[in-house]
Amino acid sequence: MTRITLARTALALTALTMMAPGILAGPMAAQTAWQPLRPTVESQPRRQPAPGLSSGTRGTLRALDKMSGQVEDLPLAVGQTVPFGSLSVTLQSCRFPTDNPASDAYMFLEIRDPARDEMLFRGWMIASSPALSALDHPRYDIWAVRCTADGA
Repeated sequence: MTRITLARTALALTALTMMAPGILAGPMAAQTAWQPLRPTVESQPRRQPAPGLSSGTRGTLRALDKMSGQVEDLPLAVGQTVPFGSLSVTLQSCRFPTDNPASDAYMFLEIRDPARDEMLFRGWMIASSPALSALDHPRYDIWAVRCTADGA
């Protein structure tokens, strides 16, 4: 039985080498060398230019006292600090899209609790995405509404 198995294996190898010399000899003519993919200009996504931003001189915030239900609009000039409840709110910078000022507002705010001498929030708030960067306070909510320039 061993001789039959060896004979069959030898026969199969002989047939393989005779029938497919290209497989054992090397690459076939239809194969191509591997080249890394290089993105072409056409495959790159076209990006829209970012809208131009203008600096505002004034901004409006909306503030909510969750305990009393009081909602108040807080008009501020850049650099001005106003109180709301037990907080003090300072508008450091205000920007808006140049081509459509009513569409959005970006405000850099500092919100402090003067009684505890604690900074509660320092960063950018975006009017169109109030939850993206929000004040985390159990009693008060403050969000950006709009920015304006002196002439607007």
